[in-house]
Amino acid sequence: MTAEPGPSRLRDIADSGTDLYAIDKGLAETYVRIPDMPEPCHITAVPSCQTYGAEHKRMSPMTSSLSPYTAFDGQFIDGVWRKGRSGKVRADENPYNGEVVAEIALADMQDLADAYAAAQRAQKIWSKALHNERSELFHRVLKIIDARKDEIIDWIVRETGSTLLKANIEWGSVRGGVLEAINLPSRVQGRIMPIDVPGKQSFVFREPLGVIGVISPWNFPFHLSHRSVAPALAMGNAVVLKPAEDTPITGGLLIAKIYEEAGLAPGLLNVVVGDTSDIGDGFTLNPIPKLISFTGSTRVGQRIAELAATGVRLKHVGLELGGNAPFVVLDDADLDQAVRAAVFARFLHGGQICMSTNRIIVDASLYDEFVERFVARVRGLKVGDPADPSTHIGPLTTAKQTAAAWRSIEMAREAGFTQRLGGEGEGQIVPPHVFVDVPNDSAFAQLEQFAPIAPIIKASDEAEALAFANAVDFGLSSAVFTQDTARGLRFARQVEAGMTHVNDISIQDSPYNMFGGEKNSGIGRFNGDWIIEELTTDHWITVQDTPREYPF
Repeated sequence: MTAEPGPSRLRDIADSGTDLYAIDKGLAETYVRIPDMPEPCHITAVPSCQTYGAEHKRMSPMTSSLSPYTAFDGQFIDGVWRKGRSGKVRADENPYNGEVVAEIALADMQDLADAYAAAQRAQKIWSKALHNERSELFHRVLKIIDARKDEIIDWIVRETGSTLLKANIEWGSVRGGVLEAINLPSRVQGRIMPIDVPGKQSFVFREPLGVIGVISPWNFPFHLSHRSVAPALAMGNAVVLKPAEDTPITGGLLIAKIYEEAGLAPGLLNVVVGDTSDIGDGFTLNPIPKLISFTGSTRVGQRIAELAATGVRLKHVGLELGGNAPFVVLDDADLDQAVRAAVFARFLHGGQICMSTNRIIVDASLYDEFVERFVARVRGLKVGDPADPSTHIGPLTTAKQTAAAWRSIEMAREAGFTQRLGGEGEGQIVPPHVFVDVPNDSAFAQLEQFAPIAPIIKASDEAEALAFANAVDFGLSSAVFTQDTARGLRFARQVEAGMTHVNDISIQDSPYNMFGGEKNSGIGRFNGDWIIEELTTDHWITVQDTPREYPF
C-alpha cells in the first residue's frame, strides 16, 4: 500500500520579511537565505500547450486540481505508470519511524531498455521544439512546485528524514533551478567562424546531445536529480532517471508526477527504479545515452567512468563525487562568526551533504577558544523528529549510512582522539559527535564522514592550514574565515578545490554559478552556462558557395 502524505505541518519557519527559512535564527539566519520563495499559490489558469509535431501528443496540461499525488508503486516509462518486471518489490521506509511510505515494483533490464528507447524516439521531436516552448514548460513546472510546496516538503521529510529546515532549502534549490531553466533554451549559441578558403562559410552549431542518463543520490534527492533533469530537457535532450534505491519518490517518481502534470510529452522523462545489482551497470552500458550524469560516491563514480569508456559506445560523463571540505579559521577570523558558520556547515542535514564541512582546521592561536565555543553551540542542537520545526538534526537517511557513522566514531575512539561531545543513538538517529586534536593525516580526518561527526584540527599557522586543506584526495568545496578579505581571496586561490568561499560556509549551490570539483571529487560542471556546455555538443558545418579547385 502507498501511504499518502499527512496533513501539512509546514507553515511556520519562514520569516515573512526576508524569506529566511530558519529554525534557530541564531544558528541559520546568516546562512540560509532563499530568495523569491512565495507562499504556495493556487493555480487558476495555465497557458495552452503548443504542439510541436503531429507524431507527438502532449500529456494533458496541469489543471487547477491539487489532489495529492498517489500511486508511487512502479515505473514511469514513455508517459505510462506501470509496475516493474523484475518480480521484486521494495518497501520505501521513513528513516525516522520505519513507516512504509510506498511499496515499489522494481524494474529489470527490459524496463530499462524500454525507457531508453522511448527517450530516443521522443528526443528527436523535442530537439526541434521552439525555444519558447521549452521555456513555457518550466513556467508550468514553477506553478506546480509553488502550489504543491507543502506536499513536496512533506515527502522530503518523510522519505529522507530531512528536517523542515533542510526540506525547505531543498525545495528552494529546485525552484531556483526551474527559474534558471526557463532562460536556458535562449542561451544556446552557435558561432560563425573565420576560415581561410575562398568562397566558404564556416559555422559551429550547438546541438542537444540526445538522451541523458541521470543517476542521483539519496541525500538531496529532489534537487540533485532535478539539477540534471531540468537543464537536459531545456537543451532539447530526453532523460532516463535512476533515483537512489532509498529515495525513489523524492529522487524520481515525484519529479515525474510534476512534469507529467506540466504537460511534458511521453518519453522525454522516464524514471526507472530498480536494484543496482539488476540494472546498475546496464544503465551506463546501454548504447543509447550520450552522457551519464552521476552524483554519488567516488567509488561508484569511478565504476561509471570505466563503463562509459569501455562499453560498445564511448559516452560523456558528468561526475559529482565525494568531498572532504576543509573549513579553515585563520588567526584574524571573527571567532563568533566562524563558530556559528562551522556548526551550521557541519550539522545541516546531519552532515549528509557532499559540500559539508568535513575537517575544521583552526589556527593554534584561536584553537582552544574555538573548541569551547563550538562544543557549547553544538550541545544546544536538538536531535529527533525531523517533522518537528524545532529539530536541528534528524535521522540519517539510510541504515547503511548509520552503521558507517558508528564505525567512524569507534575508529576515532580507538585512535585515542579526544571526544568532547557524543551520545547514544536510537534507530537511525546519531547525535552530534565532536573530536579534537585530530591529526589531519589520520584515517579519521581523511574519511568523508557523511554524518554528524566533527573532527577539529589544529594548524600552527596559515601555511600549515593551507597544506592541511589540500592534503586530501578530494577537492569539491571549502571555506576560509578571515577579517582580511584580500588575504582570504589569496588563500582561496591556493586551495585545490572547485569551490572556495571566504567568510561563508562550504555548502553553497547557486543555479547561476559554477558547481563542481577537482581531484577525486569529480569531472564536469553544473549550473548556468557550464551545464549548457555539458549537455550540448558542437557540430562544425561548412558551406562552399563557389567551386573549389582541387590538386587532382
